[in-house]
Amino acid sequence: MMRNVHLVPEDEDDIYTGYNDYNPQFDEDIDNDEGFQQAVKTSHGRRPPPTASVKPVLGAGPRPLGTAAQRMKTGMVSSMGRPTTGAQEGVARPMTAVRAAGYSSAPRGMQFDPLNQAKGPAPPLEAKAEDSPEEKVKQLEKKVMELVEESCMANSRAEFSLALEKAKEAGRQERQLVRQREQLASGEQINLDLTYSVLFNLANQYAANEMFNEALNTYTVIVKNKMFSNAGRLRVNMGNIYFKQRNYAKSIKFYRMALDQVPTAHKEMRARIMQNIALVFIRMGQYSDAVTTLEHVMNEKPDFKSGFNLILCYFALGDREKMKKTFQRLLNCALNIDDEDKYLPHPDDKHYNMILEVIRNDTLRRMEREKKTYAEKCIMAAAKVIAPAIEGSFAAGYDWCVEQVKTSTFLDMANDLEINKAIMYLKQKDFNQAVETLKSFEKKDSKVASTAATNLSFLYFLENEVGQADKYAEVAMTADRYNPSALVNKGNCVFMQGEYERAREFYQEALRNDSTCTEALYNLGLTYKKVQRLEDSLDCFLKLHAILRNSAQVIYQIADLYDQLEDTAQATEWFMQLIGVVPTDAFVLARLGEIYDNEGDKTQAFQYHYESFRYFPSNIEIIEWLGAYYIDSKFCEKAIHYFERAAVIQPSQVKWQLMVASCHRRSGNYQQALETYKDIHSKFPENPECLRFLVRICNDLGLKEAQDYATKLKKAEKARELREQRASSGSRRGSGRGIREHSAGSDRASSADSGRGGSGGSRGGSARAGSASRGGSARSGSGRMRLPDSNEPYEATKKEVDASYVDPLGAAAERPKTAARQRGQQPEDEFGDEELGDDLLPD
Repeated sequence: MMRNVHLVPEDEDDIYTGYNDYNPQFDEDIDNDEGFQQAVKTSHGRRPPPTASVKPVLGAGPRPLGTAAQRMKTGMVSSMGRPTTGAQEGVARPMTAVRAAGYSSAPRGMQFDPLNQAKGPAPPLEAKAEDSPEEKVKQLEKKVMELVEESCMANSRAEFSLALEKAKEAGRQERQLVRQREQLASGEQINLDLTYSVLFNLANQYAANEMFNEALNTYTVIVKNKMFSNAGRLRVNMGNIYFKQRNYAKSIKFYRMALDQVPTAHKEMRARIMQNIALVFIRMGQYSDAVTTLEHVMNEKPDFKSGFNLILCYFALGDREKMKKTFQRLLNCALNIDDEDKYLPHPDDKHYNMILEVIRNDTLRRMEREKKTYAEKCIMAAAKVIAPAIEGSFAAGYDWCVEQVKTSTFLDMANDLEINKAIMYLKQKDFNQAVETLKSFEKKDSKVASTAATNLSFLYFLENEVGQADKYAEVAMTADRYNPSALVNKGNCVFMQGEYERAREFYQEALRNDSTCTEALYNLGLTYKKVQRLEDSLDCFLKLHAILRNSAQVIYQIADLYDQLEDTAQATEWFMQLIGVVPTDAFVLARLGEIYDNEGDKTQAFQYHYESFRYFPSNIEIIEWLGAYYIDSKFCEKAIHYFERAAVIQPSQVKWQLMVASCHRRSGNYQQALETYKDIHSKFPENPECLRFLVRICNDLGLKEAQDYATKLKKAEKARELREQRASSGSRRGSGRGIREHSAGSDRASSADSGRGGSGGSRGGSARAGSASRGGSARSGSGRMRLPDSNEPYEATKKEVDASYVDPLGAAAERPKTAARQRGQQPEDEFGDEELGDDLLPD
């Protein structure tokens, strides 16, 4: 075999001569070689190479096929760094450029793996050490940014304290980050954007929490750092803070410094800063300087806000012509809104209609509506301001504004101005002119006519002209059946006529047309309440409460309905909520005191009745309740104050003055009681109760005047008996009204109704006439405290105090007969222990 191997000597020029020559013996079919295939499939091919190499001997017998592994052990390494193919010692061999597939120069025993499948999956990436300085710096930067974001989110939720805490924590973490970078000697890698964000957020949070000095200090740190680009614009924020502090001079200074640092190419930002400067001038009353600034803004970038402020400045200066000119410029300001026609449906284009459903109320559409609403608001407010000033009368001024609006792009606002003109007439108490102005819209288009007719209906309803109100409500409904205000007015008219079911139908129709019509929902609740459908009424008011959370009227209706449904706990809770909304409403305080009184909680009842008295000291019922409470508590001296006030409020009622005298007597001040009784007798000489007490107290004190008063008492009682006999026998009940005087025991009587129910005039109880008359019986069903009679010793009553109110002109009790006593009571002789003179005996 070696005979066919040609060794190239070193002196030959071409060392690769004969390189492509090969021995035909090597042309064997390896795929069909069973021995080779068996070696590949088994471990035979992976056995380790022999430890001793055998040198080939020339001329020896046949040898097995040599491999590259054997040649590696016997061959030499060429000067190119590659192993030779089988050269002898001292003889160079040619390098092989092509080798057979599957053969390798690796040592014997290596696995045959041409596709490198035995290596397995790639090893995982080497994890970075978490405790490395660079990794710590990155994690700290991430934490700082998270704190800044959390601070901003808390500010957006109006949680300003939390936002400030997060901002401060971000500042501390950022300073720690800077120190770590300095320790790593990587100062050139400091993140300036992160530092700027932390400081800027901290300043904003200080300002949001009204910590203005800290905010100014933080802004100063930013603007004085030359490494922050465009930081000078933050002087606007500093100017805003000085504006809030009413330091207008410094505010203008910082606005102008910021304006100097804004390039002229940024027209919108410059215009906004100049608007701020103009507002400061307006606050300072320097209208001329404000006019100069706003004129520049209107020339550079006109907008509605600047135009409106300019009109206000000219109004303050009294320049009529400039007001007119500026109003025209205001109407010419561009809204920069796309054509409204794109929101109109296309009957033949279903795809466009589907797109229209999406964009009809999207964010962009809402923004356009807000811009248009703001523009109309500015124009309407400007017209209201200048209309009375630009002409001799406000009507002429409104007419000029309407003409200007009609020639502008805001043509639809002309009718609104006309209606606003009618409202101005109402404010000036010129009802007829307002009605005439609104009637002029009857022949206009349906929407405007419906609005005018609605206002007319409401005006007539306020004037209690229900017929006219009903007429114009019909006109408004005819012009626009879907007008909820017109339906509410119609419902109000039929409600006043007592047709509650029809009123309910109109209110419900108004709610179907506009579910947010609070007037319809409130009136519907009142209608249900009127027809005693209390549960339905409560549902209406609870729904309305979800819309109007702090409406005192709604909360009161809910509390009152719970009270009528006898749910005391809920009624108390809602009345407490109502007091939180209107803490000075004396009527609500009295109602809550009444509820506690009915529950037997005298302490709470007294507290709320006393609070009601503080806010409304002329309420006679509260005065009576407080006086009775002190008498029941055996503090007669304190009750005197309230009965004296009641006597001032109702000087014609002898009851209160008798109670004052009785309190003096019960407290042991007999001399003061005697003087009070004498004063009462001088004012009411025919009052038998006063005379009776005078006789009693004079006898107790041993005065000679007792006999005179006893004579007067006899005559007064005889006169009263005669009047009562004539009243009972006469065909007309109560013919003697206005003549008889009232007794001290009458619960609520006056000289005007003394003929009702006898001399006592008590409601719900029968008063007894004659010398033994003991008025003052408790009011039947009223629940009020019983005022003790002046001529009997005071005893604590076991009856619970009930402060509910009963109409004093309610059904009177059956008139008692002369000298009749109450049923179930034994006659008692109040003067049984006294010696009566002969002149007091009956004739």
